[in-house]
Amino acid sequence: MNIICGDCIDEIKKLEDNSIDSIITDPPYGLSKHTEKLTTECLLAWCKGERFLPKGRGFMGKEWDAWVPGPEIWKECFRVLKPGGNIIVFAGTRSSDLMSIALRLSGFENRDTLMWAYGSELPKSHNISKAIDKKANAERKVISVRIDGRGRSPQKIDNHEKGDTGIGHMDGSKQTYNETEPATEDAKKWEGWGTALKPAYEPILWFRKPLSEKTVAANVLKYGTGGINIDGCRVGTTDNLNSGTYSKNTQETRDSQVPMNGIDREFVQPKGRFPANIIHDGSDEALSCFPESKGMSGGGAKDKNKKKDWVIQDFNRQIVKDEWIRCDSGSAARFFYCAKASKKDRNEGLDDKSNFHPTVKPTALMQYLCRMFTQPNGIILDPFAGSFSTGKAAIKEGFNFIGIEKEQEYCEIGGARIKGEYGD
Repeated sequence: MNIICGDCIDEIKKLEDNSIDSIITDPPYGLSKHTEKLTTECLLAWCKGERFLPKGRGFMGKEWDAWVPGPEIWKECFRVLKPGGNIIVFAGTRSSDLMSIALRLSGFENRDTLMWAYGSELPKSHNISKAIDKKANAERKVISVRIDGRGRSPQKIDNHEKGDTGIGHMDGSKQTYNETEPATEDAKKWEGWGTALKPAYEPILWFRKPLSEKTVAANVLKYGTGGINIDGCRVGTTDNLNSGTYSKNTQETRDSQVPMNGIDREFVQPKGRFPANIIHDGSDEALSCFPESKGMSGGGAKDKNKKKDWVIQDFNRQIVKDEWIRCDSGSAARFFYCAKASKKDRNEGLDDKSNFHPTVKPTALMQYLCRMFTQPNGIILDPFAGSFSTGKAAIKEGFNFIGIEKEQEYCEIGGARIKGEYGD
């Protein structure tokens, strides 16, 4: 375990070539204004091999979030990563395109984009009707008082929802705030209009350093990198998966009952569902996106009075007499479940302080990613360690870890979390 407090671009240069098995990191999302001028200047600089460091502030007014990390950092990550090594990068929905370009320009190849879906984030939309009345100095009439039971302050509600909020007051453990109606004709026209959707997912970019060998098998044998741990990350289930890919009634066997190569063709229940590129937090909002639909599950037929006759099999779908039929219930249980970081998770190991880092990722999620994209006993690098959630997860999974963080206050928090995990 190696905790480094310093600028990642300087510290990574001290690491040896091809010495890291995987990189799993949550860098700044660069949530500042991406104007045409700034974006053009950025891309021109990157293509020339120059750094682009615009002035400004991003998330919560932080200067370190003014822009996404450029290719100059990712090229150093590329150098230290073993051939075939995976790099997993969290990104913002509004700036993931720039993050992806920076990785591509550094030599990495795009493998996939994972989605972490959640339902607990607050909307950050601006109430246009209210803004119009404010501009006209028109006072809005209070029509009702709502109670928020989640313990949010009126100021926080107003800053995030930007809705019809007014001056609120404490009501025990709850908060109350005012709902108002438009005061001007222009405000009435734009009542109910806003500027943003409720955040409900974060993209996780999966890139890989190109293989040095001709095949993945050869690369894995030489470096231990190039693949992902499928069985170690299967989603557990009590469902009978005797359909689709796992069925004995596949195209290969449906016309014959003769054992193949002397082996009986019997269904074998897999260790769990195949890991998908969707992860969810178990909230009602996320679960509602994957409703149960047992009537559309596999095993049906176009004509209920006729015996099913499989025509072709294609991954998790099958055609029955030219009709597509889903081979699962549609439940979110198919996907890996991980709730957002709890207060206990954030502050575990911290005795006299709290973890005030603004973007703490849940340990369980980071464990899942560490386990999926890193070979056993491998070395994981996190160049943007923050409060060291990746490091904490790496310890739990038995990996070696190198974490780099520029801000001293976060290094202190991360160090305490790591120490707490070791039980010192």
